[in-house]
Amino acid sequence: MPGPSTPPLPFRRWAVTGGTGLVGNNVVRLLVARGAEVAVLARRPPRKEFAGLPVREVPGDLDDEAALADCFAGAEVVVHAAAKVDIGFANREAYERVNVEGTRRVLAALPAGARLVHVSTVDALGMRTRAEPADEDTAPAPHEGGVPYVDTKRAADALVRQNDADWRIVYPTFMLGPWDWRPSSGQMLLEIAAGRGLLAPPGGNNFVDVRDVAEALVAAAAAPRGGRWILGNENLSYREAWTIFAEVTGARPPMGQLPGWTTKVAEGALTLKTAIGLREGTINAASVRMGCAPHYFTAARAQQELGMKATPIREAAAAAWAWFAERKG
Repeated sequence: MPGPSTPPLPFRRWAVTGGTGLVGNNVVRLLVARGAEVAVLARRPPRKEFAGLPVREVPGDLDDEAALADCFAGAEVVVHAAAKVDIGFANREAYERVNVEGTRRVLAALPAGARLVHVSTVDALGMRTRAEPADEDTAPAPHEGGVPYVDTKRAADALVRQNDADWRIVYPTFMLGPWDWRPSSGQMLLEIAAGRGLLAPPGGNNFVDVRDVAEALVAAAAAPRGGRWILGNENLSYREAWTIFAEVTGARPPMGQLPGWTTKVAEGALTLKTAIGLREGTINAASVRMGCAPHYFTAARAQQELGMKATPIREAAAAAWAWFAERKG
């Protein structure tokens, strides 16, 4: 049950897609802790991600219109967090099916009067610099596309914004924290912990505690229709972030940063690898390109309008590491 200092929920009945993911699972747990009735769409229930939680699991995925209707039945708010988030150039059709067509089906299945909180990504926005970070209205430049994940999340964002539904959109940055079952962004922390972070890529990112994201997302449901908010916190170069990760996990910090020309060579070599028919790995031309990009953003609007918190990234990384360590133990 919610405690006496816990802010009341704006709505009681919620439905969540992508509830097994990092942001989705934190949202589900936050809602349950505050006394909400929660339905989750899950491909293979019962799921370990919901063990012990009083949620209604609906078997199905974004291709299943009947399952979407069942999951959303009676919901006052639908949180659409499901997405294909891998970074690579292969299997563009899969990104289109999940990120674009899946969002189209979610919009079609919304109950009358329900609000939609669409979980997009800052990759759907344009980029600037660390000195002048991008905001919600920064338009992408033509050269910033080409990666299927980026392209399809931008297309899904456009679908929502053009729809007549009662929608709001949130744009999380690089999230860290507990309940990263896959793991997703926490994989970077694990790589550093394993000693595989001696030379950082030349880019940077905005990092945020996923628990702050979950709270701001819930607050967004009560905000005016058509609201758009970047959910982020600290802008750091990858070298700075990796140094924090190393300190938290007891690993060796990065020795330096790769020069830009080496990453261009690596991207070319990895592109050639897939061109001759070899399988695309986790480290691929797309991930190298993304690692060089200046993913610097401001969350000023979310802080002002949603009361978004700014938990230090060191604390977010420590919470993620403690959760991983507990699961391993």
